[in-house]
Amino acid sequence: MNWDQVQGKWKQIKGDIQTKWGELTSDELDQVDGNRERLEGLIQERYGKTKEEAQREVDDWLDPG
Repeated sequence: MNWDQVQGKWKQIKGDIQTKWGELTSDELDQVDGNRERLEGLIQERYGKTKEEAQREVDDWLDPG
């Protein structure tokens, strides 16, 4: 899956994101509204990750291999 697909299906995918990153609230994900940088920023803030770690987690989530 690529990020364009995520943006197009944001409302459906929010549940998957909350499963992966359970500390993110539905309201926060509504504010993210498909913006990858905002999502990565929330992951950094909530989980104490570096920018690179958050980017890697999102990449791994997009393409679990």
